[in-house]
Amino acid sequence: MEEQKKREKSTNEESAKGGPGKDSPVVESKLEDGAGTGKPKIGDSRPAPNADKPDSHTRKKRKRRRSKASNSSRGNPENISLELDDETLKKRRGRERKGKAVGRYTMVVHVEDKVTQIAMLEGRSLIEFYVSRPSDDISEIHGNIYMGRVENVLPGMEAAFVDIGTPKNAVLYQSDLIKNASSKSNEIVRIEDVLKNKDSTLCQVTKNPIAHKGARLTQEISLAGRFVVLVPNSETFGISKRLPEKERKRLRQILEKAKPAEHGVIVRTAAQHITKEEIEQDVTRLVHQWKEIVKQSSKADTPKLLYREPEMPFRMIREEFNKEYRSVVIDDFDLFEEVKSYLATVAPALADRIEYHDNSSDELDLFERFYVDEQLAKALDSKVWLPSGGSLIIEHTEALTVIDVNTGKNVGTSSLEETVYRNNLEAAKEVAHQLRLRDIGGIIVIDFVDMEKAQHRNEVMKTFREELARDKTRTQVFGISELGLVEMTRKRIGEGLTQTFTKAQE
Repeated sequence: MEEQKKREKSTNEESAKGGPGKDSPVVESKLEDGAGTGKPKIGDSRPAPNADKPDSHTRKKRKRRRSKASNSSRGNPENISLELDDETLKKRRGRERKGKAVGRYTMVVHVEDKVTQIAMLEGRSLIEFYVSRPSDDISEIHGNIYMGRVENVLPGMEAAFVDIGTPKNAVLYQSDLIKNASSKSNEIVRIEDVLKNKDSTLCQVTKNPIAHKGARLTQEISLAGRFVVLVPNSETFGISKRLPEKERKRLRQILEKAKPAEHGVIVRTAAQHITKEEIEQDVTRLVHQWKEIVKQSSKADTPKLLYREPEMPFRMIREEFNKEYRSVVIDDFDLFEEVKSYLATVAPALADRIEYHDNSSDELDLFERFYVDEQLAKALDSKVWLPSGGSLIIEHTEALTVIDVNTGKNVGTSSLEETVYRNNLEAAKEVAHQLRLRDIGGIIVIDFVDMEKAQHRNEVMKTFREELARDKTRTQVFGISELGLVEMTRKRIGEGLTQTFTKAQE
């Protein structure tokens, strides 16, 4: 009897060691298969694949380029995933009503003829639209890292043209040079002293090529993860200002221990309520990516692509998707399976918000179901109607974009000043929406209807700035001038909705 009890006791101890407790986070090491082609996770796209080794597992239906990991990545920190306890998962699932997810936003992904179109909806209103083509290393290269070759240095323009393998040479401005740690902060570094013709330089694309202009580059490289951004060889230390002060203090304590000594780290808004282990894992994964990039750059012939950003759907999920999203609806089954697998790894609490729309069995196409086509058609028109009968006229020129606000059919009820004020309030909200939807960048001039009262002018500008604050693209707004005009700038990243939509139809 005593021997039997001892055996049972030893068996229980072994099983206890083998299975960790329910409430404790578990770290599992998931190794890649023998071919070294394990799936990358959101925010950890691998260094660019070698052109000599095409992927034999490419699907026939959608030949989308997949990045291969080198054999040395087996067992590396990138492949470690965290399992969260039930209580943590419940907190991150967001709100539900009658068993269905509740959220402010919806992401709709339509795939047709190898072109992926992504519509972002707030309620039923279309707020952003993107188009992505597979294997596009010419026009969609934002975030890619290259070993480029300097073709021409122009001291008078404080810029250098760099060959990165695209049809047009990219431009690297003097302000985008990496500053030497030994140089003084106020010391001006001349570009001709740093770069010479035929030099090799490690650089990252910050702006896609637009029309006749080549891509814009920077030597200040950054690698974006799900929760943090790694800034190699930098002392950067930052936390998103959109987070509450209490949460910022908590993350600051975590970051002080997780930050590598030789690199800078910026914590993203998505890190709210994220555990210490998840942030440390994200940092470790990005550091490993950077080491792989440096390793490739040391033996690369210029020009060469060293790192490619994930494809648009995965990039959007990494950047945007959170519990405020009701769902992500996809009408391509292969992409649906991949996205669901990705989310199960990086955001398991939200994995059940991925939905598949079968066009063959549903009466309506995906974009028709969510009224995307109808809203896109209106967004391509130069005239936009306001709820009370007023209108906007949006005109693009080579130098800037002009928006004219009219009262139109809005005749009001009490006084002219009140009518104009209410019309301008509606216009302020709609202008901010149209700038985001149409992806208008550069210099923008808005001609609001003249208002006599300073209080009304201030209220319109306050409303306009509040609406612009919801746009993740950086903007700079000046007050109403003596001529009644509002001047502003919005960072130009893409070509705009008109060009994007036109390409999608080609």
